[in-house]
Amino acid sequence: MDADLYDGVPRAARIRAAVASFGPAAAAVLATAAELHGLAGLRATDVIDLSVPGPIARPARLAHPEVVVHQLVIQPEQLVRVNGITATGPLRTLADVSLRVDRFSAVSVLDSALNRRLVTTDDLLSVPRLIRGRRGAVAARGYLGEADGRSQSPLETRARLRCVDGKVPPDALQLEVRDEDGYLLGIGDLGWRGPRIIAEADGRGPHNAPEAAYADRRRQNRLVNAGWTVLRFTWQDTLRPDYIPWTVRQAITTAHHR
Repeated sequence: MDADLYDGVPRAARIRAAVASFGPAAAAVLATAAELHGLAGLRATDVIDLSVPGPIARPARLAHPEVVVHQLVIQPEQLVRVNGITATGPLRTLADVSLRVDRFSAVSVLDSALNRRLVTTDDLLSVPRLIRGRRGAVAARGYLGEADGRSQSPLETRARLRCVDGKVPPDALQLEVRDEDGYLLGIGDLGWRGPRIIAEADGRGPHNAPEAAYADRRRQNRLVNAGWTVLRFTWQDTLRPDYIPWTVRQAITTAHHR
């Protein structure tokens, strides 16, 4: 079944109907607001997160059993309309989500918002004020310092964080590698310029298409011929805390002995 359908009804239509049924003051929040803004990094779910001030109407609750209702204090200026649905704006959404998810998910969502230019690094400076005194605020402030809008997918974010934790942080993201004539040989998701190593995050989607796979191989051959080591990591690799940093460290050691 299409992931955007539930009981044959498009996801966006279900969210719109749920918000409308809880009255004009209802708004999509948390993961549902992040979904409406197109932010990546959170696990897909059928749950619809709404905030509703005051008493909640029982009939509306029964009509939408997948709805989870929160009673958040939201200022009017923190609300926007996304495809006709009232939701918390990107910055308020990031603040709320970062308090409730793990570090990898939080940094992935922050990276996604920066990469899509829904917020700027300066905007993030106001998040500590939005979360002050709330449960999870100390950890969430730490996530802000790890956000980097150059990451183009949650997989890239997770691989980077594994490298940071393993004491082999990349010194460049989206590293352009060129030959002596300035011809672009390729762009590495993560890069270590000294030992001439790049790492690619191989996720599902575009890389699975035959044309993309052929292009990836040609690009890798160009980079290897130019003296670069190319490492490739998958989502499964990020689930092992030690694997990615160990592999990078081994590649650095090998490069130093060349």
